[in-house]
Amino acid sequence: MTATTERLRGTRVPARVRIMAWLVGLMTLCLATVVLVIAERLGSGVDDRANRAIEQEVGEFVTFAQRAKDPATGLRIDDPGQLLQAHLAMQYPDADEVHLGVVVTDRLHAVQQGEPPYEVLDDRRLLRDLVAAPGTYGEHVTPAGAFRWAKITAVTQDGARGWFVTGYFMAGPHAETQETVTVLVLVSAVGLVVAVAVAWLVAGAILAPVRTVRQAAARITEEDLTQRISMHGRDDIAALAEQFNAMLDRLEQAFTAQREFIDDASHELRTPITIVRGHLEVMGDDPAERAEVVRLCTDELDRMSRIVEDLLLLARAQRPDFLRPRRVPVADLTVDIDAKVRALGDRTWQLESVAEGDAWLDPQRVTQAVVQLAQNAVQHTTPGDEIRLGSSLRGGSVSLWITDVGSGIAPDELSRIFDRFARGAGGRVDQGGAGLGLAIVKAIAEAHRGVVHVMSEPGRGTTVGVELPSIVEEVG
Repeated sequence: MTATTERLRGTRVPARVRIMAWLVGLMTLCLATVVLVIAERLGSGVDDRANRAIEQEVGEFVTFAQRAKDPATGLRIDDPGQLLQAHLAMQYPDADEVHLGVVVTDRLHAVQQGEPPYEVLDDRRLLRDLVAAPGTYGEHVTPAGAFRWAKITAVTQDGARGWFVTGYFMAGPHAETQETVTVLVLVSAVGLVVAVAVAWLVAGAILAPVRTVRQAAARITEEDLTQRISMHGRDDIAALAEQFNAMLDRLEQAFTAQREFIDDASHELRTPITIVRGHLEVMGDDPAERAEVVRLCTDELDRMSRIVEDLLLLARAQRPDFLRPRRVPVADLTVDIDAKVRALGDRTWQLESVAEGDAWLDPQRVTQAVVQLAQNAVQHTTPGDEIRLGSSLRGGSVSLWITDVGSGIAPDELSRIFDRFARGAGGRVDQGGAGLGLAIVKAIAEAHRGVVHVMSEPGRGTTVGVELPSIVEEVG
């Protein structure tokens, strides 16, 4: 067979079909990559949320078991059944979550809190397997799907042993992820159908410069979506290039929004969780103290909910228009922030100044900003170092600031520390962060029509504060 025969056979496929095949194949690769990446991210997020929830429930039971007392005698509860009943009575599991109290004497007794998709109490074999399992964490297959669980031994008394078991049925959360992936697949399929039609219609007009288009398309991959096809004019070739570039813009935006959402969520939810956990760990038996801790923790939980909502808004709209301003006593706001930041780390916390008067602002957003500044100060100091919090109200503006004695910031870094994903070279870097903290502080200040000030000298500490208008009621 000669080379001429090979070339003749190679030309039997119309150039129009080949162009269409290239375009559709490239789009399929990109869209499939998008679907796979999102599916993997969503699946990992479901598993991580379930694991964190299980660990949190175990920790709450341990804390409860150490402090639980019989209201009738005032003595510590030693009966495993009574301890488990008391703890379960305070739990409100989610739809796919279940809490169990299992006690073994001469036979197995179990109580359940929650309405899961599968009644664990009716499956005695599953209960015995959970009790007999050598580890404290595991996963069992049930008619309702995978059941991920953790258990911890309660008080043992007079031969009776008790376990607190908490777990998640993973089928429900994963089904939601699968629905999202299915929608993405359907949208991608529709996009491919449209691409086939467009490619077929314009292929005849782009045969002459097909080499330019193909070379540009070959340089575009799922790892690099910055390449664009450069075309000039108003003919069909330019139109094709414009449509192709628009598709890449949408794909790049989708990748960027997904990445920013994940980075923002992991960064912003860590601080309020630390505050809640810190207050719960040191909470005493005094009713007034417990009421104050409950109030502070409830406020933090509300703020966490707001953070999630605003991250979704930022991922879609890319703008920080999320204020809910009201008239707030600055002194009360300052004291509340001081109570919360003390749980961030073992530092010498000082409340050096408290402003008197009211300001028109969003207290949760301002709290978020100042707590973030305090978190940064903790990261750049060591245990026992002094960190000062203060507020002032003068000249129609309210200021709140954090001062530390850490390593300071180099002058050449001051201009970029408020950029997204920027990290300073000095101090201790939070390896789990994404460099978004100060960018969010700046966004909150600018949403209030305010500014962020920073004063720092390497080796002598840093002062960072927000200055907001205190009278303008149209903010937000």
